[in-house]
Amino acid sequence: MFQILAAGLASMLITLFLGPKFIAFVRDNEFGQQIREEGPEEHHRTKRGIPTLGGLLIVIGIAVPFLILSKHSVAGMLVLATTVGCAAIGFADDLAKLRMKRSLGLRARGKVGLQLVLAVAIGLVAVDYGGMHESIRLPLSGRVIGVGFAYYLIIFLVVVGTSNAVNLTDGLDGLAAGAVTVTMLTYTAIAFLTNQMDLGIISACIGGACVGFLWFNSFPAEVFMGDTGSLALGGAIAALAVMTRTEILLLVIGGLFAAEALSVIIQVLSFKLLKKRVFLMTPIHHHFELLNWSETKIIMRFWIIGAIFASTGFTMFYLSVH
Repeated sequence: MFQILAAGLASMLITLFLGPKFIAFVRDNEFGQQIREEGPEEHHRTKRGIPTLGGLLIVIGIAVPFLILSKHSVAGMLVLATTVGCAAIGFADDLAKLRMKRSLGLRARGKVGLQLVLAVAIGLVAVDYGGMHESIRLPLSGRVIGVGFAYYLIIFLVVVGTSNAVNLTDGLDGLAAGAVTVTMLTYTAIAFLTNQMDLGIISACIGGACVGFLWFNSFPAEVFMGDTGSLALGGAIAALAVMTRTEILLLVIGGLFAAEALSVIIQVLSFKLLKKRVFLMTPIHHHFELLNWSETKIIMRFWIIGAIFASTGFTMFYLSVH
């Protein structure tokens, strides 16, 4: 337990210590945020040009304490590798946006292709070296069902779905970082409950790094995490879900992220099929912005909703293992 607490604290302190120097570096090099044209008008005035690439700071804050304090188990290293791999994809996306001075980076097919390679690699290593089986656990009942080759497809869907859901959530100052922190508290508890110490350590590192990052990313933000951070954090959550066999339960634990992604899917389908929009704008946090909710009110209420989802998911997990 001490190692878990020390890891979280160390990650937070590293992020806090490096934050000012990192922000000065990205500001001096004019790595400023690009805002999508169809986004809320207020964002074009207040958020354009704010330093981005803050995900690099988060990844450093996660990796250093974990590598020092963990036993380098296969499960823990796989979570770290997924985090770094998704961060690399996001970094390439961010660089493309910065070079072209627009909000669109890598082509969607390119990103999905890279995530596919990463997901298959995770699955193969998890099965061959991590003691995992080609099966999934059903929530509440605790039953484990063999799925064969479909296991790798499930991992791919979890990695792609979660990383992009967190990416969609990262639209307001501190929203994604705070929501991920809540999710990491849940996975730290799950890892502790199942005696998976390295998973507890890396969950605490991710949560601690997010708390440290929130010091600079809270409203009004001094720096954004960019796709580097949002894809990395989404990949980390996905890998933790795979390693703890909570792939299905992740829909509840990460219910806030699922809701953000679902709002976009509903909007697109409704417009294509019925030529009508269900929401004023998606992801759904923008809908409430256009209803004149203040940014801080949206963020705080979404954090509360995320906490409700996460605690519900943990309760379901606890019931399934006892």
